[in-house]
Amino acid sequence: MLDPLDPAVIEAVVRAALNEDRAFDDVTTLATVDPGLEGRATFLAKEGGVAAGLDVAAACFHLLDGRCRSTPHVQDGDRFTRGDHLATVEGPVRALLQAERVALNFLQRMCGTATLTRAFVDAVAGTGVRVLDTRKTTPGLRDLEKYAVRCGGGTNHRRDLAAMAMIKDNHREAIRREGRTLAEAAAAIRALRPGIAIEIEIDRLEQLEEALAAQPEWILLDNMTREEMAEAVRRVAGRARLEASGGVRLDTVRSIAETGVDAISVGALTHSARALDISLELEF
Repeated sequence: MLDPLDPAVIEAVVRAALNEDRAFDDVTTLATVDPGLEGRATFLAKEGGVAAGLDVAAACFHLLDGRCRSTPHVQDGDRFTRGDHLATVEGPVRALLQAERVALNFLQRMCGTATLTRAFVDAVAGTGVRVLDTRKTTPGLRDLEKYAVRCGGGTNHRRDLAAMAMIKDNHREAIRREGRTLAEAAAAIRALRPGIAIEIEIDRLEQLEEALAAQPEWILLDNMTREEMAEAVRRVAGRARLEASGGVRLDTVRSIAETGVDAISVGALTHSARALDISLELEF
């Protein structure tokens, strides 16, 4: 069962996008289309993929004109093939034309993220390894993009800077310059925010023991070789969960999973997913 998007988030993001496109002031449509003309618009898949963002696309029409009525033909998280009808929207043709591009922008991008995520999830099937997203998201669209990752079977990791503590390389250097240990830094984090999960990033095996001494919930293995990751798994022996990260590709993710790490984070899920080819076909 997918954890759904907050309707308030959908409304805020969609209103901002409609205003950005000045959809309420579409000079061409307002001048040429009779306000009484009714129609039906169908989202048509021009290629296969995984559905995500159907409610977001529907909201583009509903918020522009409350008379619009949408009917989904697939559910978010479902696979679809070329030629499938994903959803239909009925209502005033003016509204269908005014919201068309914004709705397609959301649906194409969210389906693209879900589709790419599913490819990575399928690539590690049977290993027990989770595919994680990152904070490498489009500003203002994080919740939508992380929802699309869930639609593709991926796992949301750290939503924001307050949701989880992560001591990265620059934090490590700042801590070292202050003469503190990672264990002392982790204690300071727990004092500030009791119960929060902590992750420590390392890029060399010789940093592993100091990281373990801080008793983090996660250790991030950054840009390590397969051999180094397998050795880290052996040394940690379950004392922390291990996340592999850094330049992960579809053709390498399986071999990384086979090292025994618990999860693999893939920034490309949200920063490099290709928008799927979906069109909106209008009938009067």
